Amino acid sequence: MFRFRAPRVLAALAAAGLVATGLAVVADGSAQASTTGAATSTTALSSNWYAAAPYLMPLQNNPPNPTAVMAATGIKAFQLAFILAPNSGGCTPTWDGTNPVSTDTTVGPMISAIRAAGGDVSVSIGGYNGTKLGQACGTPAATAAAYQQVITAYGLHAIDFDLEEPEYENATAVANEIGAAQILQQTNPGLYVSVTTPGTTAGTGWFGTQMLDQAKADGFTPNNFSIMPFDGGFNGAASQISALQAFNTILMNTFGWTSAQAYAHEGISMMNGRSDTGEYFYQSDFQTVLNFATSVGLARYTNWSVNRDQPCTPVDNNGQTSGTCSSVAQQPWDFTKYSVLFAGATPPVSSPTSTPSSTPSSTPTSTPTSTPTSTPTGTPTSTPTTTPTSTPTSGSCAAAAWSSATAYTGGAVVSYNGDKWTAKWWTQNDTPGGVAGVWTNDGPC
Repeated sequence: MFRFRAPRVLAALAAAGLVATGLAVVADGSAQASTTGAATSTTALSSNWYAAAPYLMPLQNNPPNPTAVMAATGIKAFQLAFILAPNSGGCTPTWDGTNPVSTDTTVGPMISAIRAAGGDVSVSIGGYNGTKLGQACGTPAATAAAYQQVITAYGLHAIDFDLEEPEYENATAVANEIGAAQILQQTNPGLYVSVTTPGTTAGTGWFGTQMLDQAKADGFTPNNFSIMPFDGGFNGAASQISALQAFNTILMNTFGWTSAQAYAHEGISMMNGRSDTGEYFYQSDFQTVLNFATSVGLARYTNWSVNRDQPCTPVDNNGQTSGTCSSVAQQPWDFTKYSVLFAGATPPVSSPTSTPSSTPSSTPTSTPTSTPTSTPTGTPTSTPTTTPTSTPTSGSCAAAAWSSATAYTGGAVVSYNGDKWTAKWWTQNDTPGGVAGVWTNDGPC
């Protein structure tokens, strides 16, 4: 997909694999202490947060302050992108092909700030642009050695292999990447490993099945294989769910898994708002896919990207796709909040001062798995063109009056126009009885 962006390794590596250390390789082969500024000894988050981590470009596309996003949404993990081979050539890791990990002074402090706020990161390697290390490094072991420098420098607990063009079409490069992923998994116990690859309406294409066949031949099983069902003739949640179901069948046939086992190793990476090819994915689509994901036990739910999770000016960005806004009507960080729900947490209320004190304290924190998945796919759910005002009801209603400024979680009960309403899932600014279908009418107060 278009991405809007133009340790020391011991001598025994070749024979015995990798040994993680606190050192980094420099040009002359000697070892130096890592100077990235990121803490190298941290406590890992639970895997559900790495599974929900949305992508964020730390050096391009006008990166937002991640700790501000954490405070506003409750998200705890980000998928930082991308690690590539140097544009000048060689088998050493860089950010975006231009910023060597060995001399990084920007991303490291960002990671430290995220961790200080109670979060963590996964680092994504590959992506659509640039030369990938699987192409530049000659063997799986050499590729793994390059990635081990990143793991060691930042003290990583999670890593993502984003395998796309043109590396995706190079069997040798794919073998290097999958082989490297397996080595890193073995030499970094507990490392969370995701593999992300393009999606098609058939689940994934020929090159995707080639990648899965390579993993099977190597005996490699990551935490998940995720597809990206956008930029390929998709529009809305229904088409994405159909692709996930098709990919589930491919995983079953490749690895001999049951459907449930395949879903437990399957993930989705979406694109919020307008895609590169003019497809549209609204908040309601994210909610519908979330309902499906929780109902089948999907292993990962993420999106591209946090940089884009804010409104454009004008709202539709003149019909163009942007790397820094979504081109659909939204409030900042609307889409990131769905990742929080997938992780099993509840996004914080956007306007704490307007939260009614009588909001039920026993509101469930998880999205009900039985919510119908037929939510309209072309209707934004959280930003109507006119903001409704709170409509107080008579004193006979025990429930607090619905307020457009309040964020409600699934199970929350409000009163509106003389009736009592129950939220099906997390919502804000969706009028009870409106087209989004968020609220269930429980009858007159």
